[in-house]
Formats: sequence, structure tokens, C-alpha cells
Amino acid sequence: MSTQNASKLNHLLSTTPAGVVLTSSWLNERGYSQALQKQYRKSQWYRSIGTGALIREGDEVDYLGGVYALQMQLGMAIHPGAKTALALQGRAHYLSFNEQRATLFGPLDEKLPKWYNGYDWGVEINAKSSDFLPRDLGLVDLNHKSFQIKVSSPARAVMECLYLAPDHQPLLEVYELMEGLNNLRPASVQKLLENCTSIKVKRLFLYMAEKAGHDWFSFLRTEKISLGSGKRMIVSGGSLNVKYQITIPRELQSAK
Repeated sequence: MSTQNASKLNHLLSTTPAGVVLTSSWLNERGYSQALQKQYRKSQWYRSIGTGALIREGDEVDYLGGVYALQMQLGMAIHPGAKTALALQGRAHYLSFNEQRATLFGPLDEKLPKWYNGYDWGVEINAKSSDFLPRDLGLVDLNHKSFQIKVSSPARAVMECLYLAPDHQPLLEVYELMEGLNNLRPASVQKLLENCTSIKVKRLFLYMAEKAGHDWFSFLRTEKISLGSGKRMIVSGGSLNVKYQITIPRELQSAK
């Protein structure tokens, strides 16, 4: 390896966090040609985890190290969301959480690259695409290992849970998650609700927040939140909540 290439390798090793994926396109943009990347692989400094993605040899890379590459190198808005985001922030510890499954949310126009879908991260990846919330609203920084990624804030994460409910997320469990969110900032919640396009999510969120008796609920300006018209049957054979015009599970209606 030439002195120049060795210097470039040392720079790459010293400036990229441990535990992350490096995408070939990102490396190309920084002067690391395909030929040079091939040389790094041949010399066993890096190894391929699929077309267009490398990890440092001997490095332990989890699915969040892949998310780092999606966000920081490819500029994507895909992020850990719903119950996964709550668990990563210590907000779901009192519920049974399946650490073998992770939920990623992203906008409709973004799909996981083949290298991400094809690699065995040790967990099952459930990728959800939706534009019911703006792509950059309600995300917070999460420190993981030696790097940082964006994940859903607690308020956005609960809204993502409600988006998945009731087919993929039990409503009673979402209410238990809501009960733990006693320190949300009303202004942030207000902005999320005003920009949310799902009537189901907004009605369920307000219903649960009010039922949980959170202090921040009284500061919301609900008159500025569009809740649509008519009834919404969330589950069949449930109980109608008159105020929010939603038919919900009877066990949720009677929950304290």
C-alpha cells in the first residue's frame, strides 16, 4: 500500500466511529475509490456486508450502526420509532419488550437499501413507511456506543404506536406507555398533533392523554387540532367514547 493510501486509511480509521456501517457511495464522495475500497477489503481492514456497505474487520455492528449510515451518510429520514424508540430511551422498561424485534419508521419515498435488508443484525427488522407525520418533526438525538442517531421522541413514538394500532400494536399497551409520559412539553406535542394527518392517531392520542390525567394535556390548544367529523370505529364490538367519537376496546374504556 502506498504512503498516500496508508495515510487515507489511517484518516478513515481515526475519524469514523466504531460500530457503524460505511457506505460505498459516501466513501466515494470522500475520495475513497472503488479500487481503494477493494484494496481495504483484500487487506482485511474492512469487510463487505452487502453491495455498497462495509464494516471494519472485527467490529461489532448492530442495527443502529446501520441506521447511522442511513441517516448520516445517505441523508435518509428512516429512524427507530414506536415502541422501539421508547425502549431505547428507557420509556418501556415496565412493559414486556421483545429485544429481538426493532421497528423502523420512514417516509413513503424512502426504502431500506438491499444491504440493510439482507444483513443479519441479530434482530427482526420491521420497517414501516408513512407520511402521517413530517419526516423531521419530533425526532431526538440518541447516543449509542460511540455515535449518535435520530430516534422518535416519546410523543412521536406513541403516535407511531397508535398508527400501528390495533392490528400491530395492542391499544391497552399503548395506553400503559402513555401513562408513563408525564413530562412531555405541551408545545412539542401541540406541533406534532397539528401536523399529524391521521385522524385516528390524533383522536386516540388526545383520548389517552386526557384519560391518563397528565398535567401537560390542559395546556394543549385542542381547538387548533383538526379531528375530522363523524365516528371512527377503531375496533369492532367496542365501546363508543362520545367526546372523541371513537369505538375502542371495552377493557381500555374501563382501564384506570
